[in-house]
Amino acid sequence: MKPLSALRGIAMAALLAAVALLPPPAGAQSAYEAKLPPEVNTAPALCDYVPCTDVLPGATSFSERKGQPSYVEGYAEENGTRKLVGYVVLSTDVTDTPAYSGKPVITLIGLTPQGHFAGIKILKHSEPILLLGIPESALVKFNDQYLGKFVGDNIEIGRSRPEEDIIGLDAISGATVTVIAQNQVMMMSGASVGRQVGILEAAVRPQAEFADRGRALDWATMVSEGVVQRLAVMPEQVGLARSSEPFIELWYGYLNHPEVGRAIMGETGWRTLMSRLAEGEHALFVIRTGGNESFKGSGFVRGGIYDRIQIRQGQDAFTFRDLDYLNLYGISAPGAPAFNESGIFIVRSPAFSGAFPWKFIFLGNRVDRETGARTFVNFDREYWLPAAYLDGGRPEVKKPDAPWVRVWKTRALEIGLFAALLVAVAVVYAKRDALTRRSTRKNKWPVNAFKYTFWVISIGFVGFGLLAQPSITQVLTWFHSLLFQWKWELFLTDPFIFLFWIFIILTTFVWGRGLFCGWMCPFGSLSELIHKVGETIGLKRFQFELPMKWHNRLKWIKYAVFFILLTVSVFSMGLAEMLAEVEPFKTTFLVGMFNRAWPYTLFVAVLLGLSIFMERPFCKYLCPLGASLAMPSTFRWFGLKRKQECSTCKACAVGCGSLAIDEHGRIDHRECMHCLDCMILYTDENTCPPLAQERKRRTKAGLTLTPIGKDGYYIPIQPAPAAQGLSAVTSTRSAS
Repeated sequence: MKPLSALRGIAMAALLAAVALLPPPAGAQSAYEAKLPPEVNTAPALCDYVPCTDVLPGATSFSERKGQPSYVEGYAEENGTRKLVGYVVLSTDVTDTPAYSGKPVITLIGLTPQGHFAGIKILKHSEPILLLGIPESALVKFNDQYLGKFVGDNIEIGRSRPEEDIIGLDAISGATVTVIAQNQVMMMSGASVGRQVGILEAAVRPQAEFADRGRALDWATMVSEGVVQRLAVMPEQVGLARSSEPFIELWYGYLNHPEVGRAIMGETGWRTLMSRLAEGEHALFVIRTGGNESFKGSGFVRGGIYDRIQIRQGQDAFTFRDLDYLNLYGISAPGAPAFNESGIFIVRSPAFSGAFPWKFIFLGNRVDRETGARTFVNFDREYWLPAAYLDGGRPEVKKPDAPWVRVWKTRALEIGLFAALLVAVAVVYAKRDALTRRSTRKNKWPVNAFKYTFWVISIGFVGFGLLAQPSITQVLTWFHSLLFQWKWELFLTDPFIFLFWIFIILTTFVWGRGLFCGWMCPFGSLSELIHKVGETIGLKRFQFELPMKWHNRLKWIKYAVFFILLTVSVFSMGLAEMLAEVEPFKTTFLVGMFNRAWPYTLFVAVLLGLSIFMERPFCKYLCPLGASLAMPSTFRWFGLKRKQECSTCKACAVGCGSLAIDEHGRIDHRECMHCLDCMILYTDENTCPPLAQERKRRTKAGLTLTPIGKDGYYIPIQPAPAAQGLSAVTSTRSAS
């Protein structure tokens, strides 16, 4: 195959990529970034704006929103009377748990009067993988698993464990984070309605018994001991331009405790407040010390709800109406900061207890930079009175594991094997000098035995088994998380990708991108293995490499692709995810070549077919992930070794499949895949020209062939002093 034909092949692959990136037909029905009326979030008549009948079969009329968090009742006409047939809840009225896109999957959920899931409808999501990679119907099918199940069941993603009373659900391959978030949404929404309507028992928590030591607390002491907490929201977290000034800065605390109450309100003010509270009622104060946003809510009217402040304890949420608010005119504690808004809120529920941990939640109004739409998003912080403030200390609280913790526990064996694999790869590569010294140009198996084994494991176990193919979309997601709001839980939910990226980051800065790209990338390994198989079965005469001048031009394409994706993601993450289909990873491993539309399958087939004749065409010229790792490779700590003669000798460059050795003998570690062929030649005394010449010279002169030092040369023979009567000794010189 000629280089010109290769260029045509690459151009065809790029064209097919563009075809694959075309959006779905305009008429296709999809909830992806669907336009919902703004009244959905606030209108009392929820079902005037969303299809409640789709999730509650048989219902012909619906009540207005009621309860906190809100839900609606559905009724059917029966013999001239209304009969309750169930409840409908909008997920974002309960929780805005983000999925992988960082935005919630807005879900309408129907429940029977007995508390079983009756219907589920996705109104809006922002998951590009459900637009391009995995059909949206997969999420619908996932949700169908809840139908008929009870809201009080223990439902988790993964296998069922009857001995632990846990019902398992099948996940969506390649969308683990999305379905874990959706499970949280479903269970929290169902439990919220269930507790309010009596399907589930309301939580009853023992009330706190306070330890009053009679101290006069100042502000700094209360902050240091944690009885006054700070919650700050930065502008970038609500879609505004980054600034050093907070969007809002709030301080809050629990006033029922005598020491805290007296410090904030003074003895007289606190006792007056306590006299106004009924048994089982609780007061907390809130002040705003920064930002211009009101924590009371700009749309508040008398008789309405304070829609910016909420308290959550366990699964119970507590909101505040106008009758639950009192003025706070000042703070008595010495050192208290100046504030421009203040208030006291009353929790009127026996389910709340000051002895147990609770969360203070601020509901911010976030602007979506892509669509301009405004949505509420929660910012919270946990509050728990210190043990010294409670008579007898804190009660024992068994908190359920976070979803990501449950994932790590249920897949502990696979995670352990994968972590061991990554450690093994790093250890083997760290011993590369010993392996390359045992190898020769004619026998590379001391190196290749490990490398080929890791390829096979990477393709089978990592790629097709664990679906752990790193992608440029993760780089973009991390970039946006750093800019706006970092959430460890988002990344910990996929343990294999999380561990893989730790490995990638560490090894890239230690050795360069080549260890991941050349040894452990599932698609890169598949591509080069196909090339090696083609060579073995007799296609070597058709295999080729591009002329260096063309390679040096085309290698910059992948950097252009990376920067285009990065730039587009700033304006539209959804569009960037669509354009990221230039990566064939999703089609190959996550979804499957034969489970997608023909352009995706053809694109992958062209790339893998071209791999038979050219080594790693995608990795060299198109891969944006490789480009993102190539740049930090410039600052690696260790590189491959070179001799002085490498500037004129072309032996290594001739055999470099990555075309990473230039005309001056320098290795470009941004392009090098660490095949180690050049390092094998580096110490091969029969193949490396400087070593071969020295070997011949010494053999002809009858001199000793000393070992090859770390600098890649024979250790020099140095004449010994005559007085010692020795003919010669070898020096211990060793070059770096």
